[in-house]
Amino acid sequence: MVTPPKDVLKDYLQGARDVLLWKLEGLSEHNLRLPRTPTGTNLLGLVKHALNTEVIYFGPTFGREWLTPDELVSHEGSDPLAGWYATESETAAGIVDLYRRVQAFADETIDALPLDAIGHVAHWGGAEVTLHQILVHKTADLQRHAGHADILREQLDGSVGLLPRHSNVPDTIDWPAHTRRLTAIAQPFERGTGHE
Repeated sequence: MVTPPKDVLKDYLQGARDVLLWKLEGLSEHNLRLPRTPTGTNLLGLVKHALNTEVIYFGPTFGREWLTPDELVSHEGSDPLAGWYATESETAAGIVDLYRRVQAFADETIDALPLDAIGHVAHWGGAEVTLHQILVHKTADLQRHAGHADILREQLDGSVGLLPRHSNVPDTIDWPAHTRRLTAIAQPFERGTGHE
């Protein structure tokens, strides 16, 4: 039996959501918030960004409003990065709970509408879109951020891969030896003697 296209899209969207959330598991508030890149990327901020964008794409885009907008990031404030980090008054548990509620809200939109339902994305200049297009867009966006989270988490404690109990990464590799081998391969290129 062939899986209906909407179910396939929902499965991939949920998979991206799940990966993003498991990257937070077992970490302290400090490690979840601490910037890990020069632009301030942090694990909890990635989830906060994901929940705010899902509300927009599966809410107002299709004529639905989130009932408690004060829980979300206002894009009218003075901080253009407010959606990318947790404030002092927010907790990791609170953000994860909010994201799970946002997912249920988004899933209601997805379940209620056909894939060819038309919506309009305000921050794209009111561009006309279909639910199908938004499902693909959000899945791609979440997978990108799940990749960011994967790298940030690996730098923290070595946890890698797709899911906690199914990493998709070989577990018989001597990773330090592998890294040394790749470093040796790269070394001549630093000195300009490699094949370029």
